[in-house]
Amino acid sequence: MTKPALLEYSDLKTLYRVGAIASILQLVTIFSYALIVAILGMRVTSAEAFFLIQESSYWASLFRVDFLLMILVGLYLGNFPALVVSLWRVNPITTMFAGLFTLAAVTVSFAGEATFGLLHLGESYVAASSDLERSQLVAAGDALLAGGWWNSTGSYVTGILLQGGGVMISIVMLSSSSFSKITAWAGLIGNGFDLLQHLISPFAPGISEYLSFAMILYLIWYPMMARDLFRLAKNQTQDKK
Repeated sequence: MTKPALLEYSDLKTLYRVGAIASILQLVTIFSYALIVAILGMRVTSAEAFFLIQESSYWASLFRVDFLLMILVGLYLGNFPALVVSLWRVNPITTMFAGLFTLAAVTVSFAGEATFGLLHLGESYVAASSDLERSQLVAAGDALLAGGWWNSTGSYVTGILLQGGGVMISIVMLSSSSFSKITAWAGLIGNGFDLLQHLISPFAPGISEYLSFAMILYLIWYPMMARDLFRLAKNQTQDKK
């Protein structure tokens, strides 16, 4: 009768550790993105600019679009399952919707991200033998960017789901003894202002720029979330004993 309990403890311990590591990797990804922007410049906004960069450096082109941000978003699949399991008993309904919103957001984000499509077109652009062929490839690349992140209706809804899930899970954290109040408030304020910025950006881009300061709070949320999840994993070991 003890084996299922031991397996349960072991599984939870692993889940919490994976979540903690994913949170640390998200923090590392943010710093990496900031460093790359400082060295290489801001993300490109046109296919032709991307193709010209790719022609000189494959890696430079890879990091001048949303590849790192795609990794950042994908890592939510590592920590949100741990958050859902740890907070389920506190508020199952809100926790469930936060998990579902995040899963949907990550899935749609992966489907709409244009990096690999641009890389494929870029290879054809480099090998093109005529200006007409190049112009057609540029048009195809611009269409990819228009339908991808930052511009499409799908990306707008995805942002609402992702930041909405972050707000909801942070609200549940406030009622849980398993997470620090600093973790909960950093997530709530950071995701909340990020959500507000995302909602108004198509209609009032000048105002939304002033809300970008909320990104700083992710530098608190991710490491604090990692600390709390590592502590939960440690508690599982102690409870098993």
